[in-house]
Amino acid sequence: MKKKVVVAFSGGLDTSFTVMYLAKEKGYEVYAACANTGGFSEEQLKQNEENAYKLGATKYVTLDVTKEYYEKSLKYMIFGNVLRNGTYPISVSSERIFQALAIARYANEIGADAIAHGSTGAGNDQIRFDMTFLVLAPNVEIITLTRDMALSRDYEINYLKEHGFEADFTKLKYSYNVGLWGTSICGGEILDSAQGLPESAYLKQVQKNGSEELRLEFKNGEIHAVNGEVFEDKVAAIQKIEEIGAAYGIGRDMHVGDTIIGIKGRVGFEAAAPMLIIAAHRFLEKYTLSKWQQYWKDQVANWYGMFLHESQYLEPVMRDIEAMLQESQRNVNGTAILELRPLSFSTVGVDSKDDLVKTKFGEYGEMQKGWTAEDAKGFIKVLSTPLRVYYTNHKDEEI
Repeated sequence: MKKKVVVAFSGGLDTSFTVMYLAKEKGYEVYAACANTGGFSEEQLKQNEENAYKLGATKYVTLDVTKEYYEKSLKYMIFGNVLRNGTYPISVSSERIFQALAIARYANEIGADAIAHGSTGAGNDQIRFDMTFLVLAPNVEIITLTRDMALSRDYEINYLKEHGFEADFTKLKYSYNVGLWGTSICGGEILDSAQGLPESAYLKQVQKNGSEELRLEFKNGEIHAVNGEVFEDKVAAIQKIEEIGAAYGIGRDMHVGDTIIGIKGRVGFEAAAPMLIIAAHRFLEKYTLSKWQQYWKDQVANWYGMFLHESQYLEPVMRDIEAMLQESQRNVNGTAILELRPLSFSTVGVDSKDDLVKTKFGEYGEMQKGWTAEDAKGFIKVLSTPLRVYYTNHKDEEI
């Protein structure tokens, strides 16, 4: 019997080559599996299926893990307001983990002898895929032709053409990874640290002028409504917010960070929904959480983002962090109001029953109601005691 191999199939050049080469040259029974985390249209998935069979696959499947991706990752990144280095919404990093999880499950389900993916040896994705497979499919061989054979684009294109597969794999100036949580942009000016991206590099152009109000309602930290429209399907809510924000070109930026393999990397991105949702959620938390809830949540959320980026999603402590983030959201209820304009937005205010700014104890800078003037003076005197002690004993120190 032929050995079974599951190819993590995106439809791109590397995975197309992998399907054909393993089927024709190595005699594998190839199962092409496209793990969709929200980045593929119906048309693209249909084309992937057609191409997989043309390339020699025995079977093609789409593994739709978009809802799982939200429930097990995006939800917690919103709870934690996670932005890597305060900038990047960790889109590709988190997608790859859930694609790898889906591929590993499928390989175990069909009793595959091997799993193949198209990662090179110069990026983070090889680690995310390999580590997940090693843990969840420990007895399955991992095949990476692009990495192990040091393949060039020309070699792969020529091989496919020679074997009757014609497709447009022309080397473009930019490469894109489109997903539910944003689009990454690589190549072109990004390779020069002194340059930024031109307007033409972005897939979504500015279509609206002027400004408009966006109202995002949260219940227990999760998106509940967009401009008054209730969404039970949180993925659909994210897509709606993306549609609104992308029309203004919101969410564009450049991320520079440390890769898992040790070198620094630079990537452009456009991510209207993540930037709007996180900004609105963080703004609402300022009104509804205590000082120390916000502080400690920021600490663990920073680690959560780092571990997710660096292929440590399966580390047990991630479930502990998720539990804390979930619990922290019990009073994060209400509507955050944003004002959108071309290429930018600002926070306006919130409407929440859990608003801690509204209190019978006083209004900041106006009038105290929960203490007297004498109480305030006593508090300040006690608070100053450590400093008064120190400077009484060190009169020679000048400030």
